[in-house]
Amino acid sequence: MGQATFSVRMDEGLKNDFDSLCEDFGMSMTTAINVFARAVVRQRRIPFEIAAAEPAVTRENALQAFYALRAQAKENGLQDMTLEEINEEIRQARNGENK
Repeated sequence: MGQATFSVRMDEGLKNDFDSLCEDFGMSMTTAINVFARAVVRQRRIPFEIAAAEPAVTRENALQAFYALRAQAKENGLQDMTLEEINEEIRQARNGENK
């Protein structure tokens, strides 16, 4: 059977993300599209879900979460808690105790 060219326009960012994920899966974008097309034709429906592992937590994301918690603590008047007070709060939460 002869080969045909299939051209698709998409957002450049989406293309880059798709290319990166295909590499993670160990295949090219062309292979991924061919796998998809064969499965759709064979099953006459969108037949499967391909998912990548969740990205690792980055330092930047962790810092953003920390700063958000810090701002929330300040809003609630808790920014001056001592380490002992924080640990007591954690202990009570773990034991299901209410103040």
